[in-house]
Formats: sequence, structure tokens, C-alpha cells
Amino acid sequence: MSALNPFTIAQQQFDEAAARLDLTPARREFLRWPMREYHFTLPILMENGSTRVFRGFRVQYNTARGPAKGGIRWHARETIDTVRALAFWMTWKCAVVDLPLGGAKGGIVCNPRELSVNEKERLARAYVRAIAGELGVHRDIPAPDVNTTPQIMAWSMDEYEALLGESHPGVITGKPLAIGGSVGRENATSFGGMCIIREVDNLLGVRFERARYAIQGFGNVGGGLAALLHEADGHVVAISAEDAAYYNDRGIDIPKAIQHYEQNHHHLSGFDGGEEITNEELLTCDCEILVPAAIEHVLTNRNAPNVQAKVIVELANGPTTPEADRVFQERGIVVIPDILANAGGVTVSYFEAVQNAYNYYWTVENVRTELDRRLTAAFQNVHRMSREHGVDHRTAAYMLSIARVAKACELRGWA
Repeated sequence: MSALNPFTIAQQQFDEAAARLDLTPARREFLRWPMREYHFTLPILMENGSTRVFRGFRVQYNTARGPAKGGIRWHARETIDTVRALAFWMTWKCAVVDLPLGGAKGGIVCNPRELSVNEKERLARAYVRAIAGELGVHRDIPAPDVNTTPQIMAWSMDEYEALLGESHPGVITGKPLAIGGSVGRENATSFGGMCIIREVDNLLGVRFERARYAIQGFGNVGGGLAALLHEADGHVVAISAEDAAYYNDRGIDIPKAIQHYEQNHHHLSGFDGGEEITNEELLTCDCEILVPAAIEHVLTNRNAPNVQAKVIVELANGPTTPEADRVFQERGIVVIPDILANAGGVTVSYFEAVQNAYNYYWTVENVRTELDRRLTAAFQNVHRMSREHGVDHRTAAYMLSIARVAKACELRGWA
């Protein structure tokens, strides 16, 4: 975890955009802070017969536009400020894509690699019991996030339904297909990233099929994007996981890299398809499009002057600090912000909840067509705002989303 405070950085991003909008002081202050947050202690019976107490959080940042929506993270270094920042970003992410949802996020301080299957199930169910009174399709709809899975979502939904004695599949998204999940959800963030890259091509003139891509992170999002780029004849020259990174100017053999990654328990170390480099070197390698798809705060004022990419597409949450943003603006590097670039996941989560509500399920073609339509419209709106106000795309995305949430607050008479 970075030593930088993620929520402080989130508020700095908010302040820069909000200063350009005609907001009352009260409304501006209201939108800078979460509406509600919850802290839990969760006692769990472990396999060895002992009881261990875990700490959990849930932040409902703003619900002016609809029920709260956001994932649940399991991480050994989870903090309330990280959860606050992610709930903050989710609020604007839903608004910029024009979803009728608010923003939320949850977390449990744990290392899931140290837990047995039974312990994971007990922890998932305990978390739902702690927050059940705040959940519901009209209140708060969790989803998977870092280190949580469709199986964990299945246990979570089952616990909620057991407490209510009714079927409520839409209370949790990211579920397995057999119990109400949506096709197209697994790689929705990656597919959404491809839609954004195509729009960068259309509106900014960066020819994506000729570009060289560097992708930091080779999990579901980064690896998924690499696979989609490979299918589209994209030229991926650098990839990385937590343990290793590789560069090959002739192009990484992506199917070979994916096979190596899966066979080696989600590690890239030992891959023979390129020159081994560090994760830090990947960020400044020779490429046209850089895709940070791993963790927050990797692009800072230390490495921003050395970034060679012409475009940065943020598939991770919060990978760029405000200081780095200013360097990129001065150097003419276009940054497509996280709240727009990685909105494919929450958009398809919304589609899943809609399908659950109607008990009618779409084809993957339906899902991708509607996802493409929404992200294309969102990118064009942000790009238009950027041009009209002479601001970078992050500021434009925040201006658009903050204005939408602020209008909902005004109409409700909240501030």
C-alpha cells in the first residue's frame, strides 16, 4: 500500500474540478465526504478451533442518484481511507457513465491466501450479517473486488436471502451464472477498456492497431485487456505481474504469457518471452499507450517526467497522483481517467442487477453492445467537456459527474 493517503488525493481531484463548477459552499462540502460509513468487528471460528477477529468496513459515499453500488475487497493492508477513496471514485464513475446508482465500497482486513475455504465462507457470511440492514436492491448492492470471487458473492447472496427468507438475486452482483450472474461480466472492465482505446483512436488520432502497449498488471483486468488486444492484432510490448515484468519490442506472445501465468499460480517470473525488467521500468518503457491495471499511486512526480507513452489509459483505480497529472498536462500526455476508463465493470454489474429484477437474461452480444454504447457516449461527453472548458480529461470527467450528482442533491433538497 502506498504511503500516500488515497482519500486525500481523491479530495484533491474533486476540489480541482469542483472549483470550475457553480456549486454552493454547502453542496461542495457535502460532496467532499461520505454520507455514511460503517466499521465492523467480525469474530470467525478458525479451522484450528481458535476464534480470530477481523475488521471490516462499508462506505456509502453518495446515494443521490440511486442505490449505493460498489465492490468488497479483502486485503491484508486494507484501510478505511482506501475504502473511502474507492467509494468516492465509484460515485463519480457511476455518474460519468450515467448509471442510476450511487457509489459505495467495502473491505475486510485479511489475507485470503491464509484462509481455508470454510474460513472464507464464514467470513463472507459474517460480513453480510453485519451489514444486512443496509443492503438491498434499493439500498446498497455489493460486488466482487480485490481478492473476492463469484463464489464469495454466492455465499454472500445466500446469507442475505437466508436472513430475509426470500429470493433476492439482485442484492449482489458478480455472481456465478448458475445463480443469476451475467454473461460478459468476467472481462467487462477489459472490454470497456478496449472501447475507450477505440474512442481514443477515433477522436485523438492515435492509431491503436499500430500502437505499442505496455500493461502493468496481468490479472483479470490487465491480462484480459492483453488477450483482447492480441485478438485485435494489437502490439503488446510489455506486461507485468506483482513478481516480474517483461519487455519485447517485437511483441509479447500473449497466449504463451497467459498460459505461463496460469500454470505458475498467477506469477510471471521465469517467462522466456522477453527481457526481464522491473515494474517501475515498465511504466517508463518505450510505448505509445500505457495501461496501469494493477494498484494505486504508481505514477508519481518521480517517474512522470520519464514516461514515454503518448496516452495513459487508467484501468486501475487511482494509479496517478495529482503531481504526476500536472507533469503529464505540461508534457501533452493524454490521461484517460479511471472513473471513465475502467467503468465497464460497474456498468455490467448494473446490467446484472437489471436482468435479476426482470428475471430475463441477455446474450453476451446484448451485454457488449449496450456496454459499448454507454462507454462510447460517456467518452464523447467527457471529450466534449474537455474541449469546451480547456481542461484535461480527468478534470472534464469529474466536472461532468459532479454536476450530475450535485443536480440530484439539489433536486432532493439535500444541500
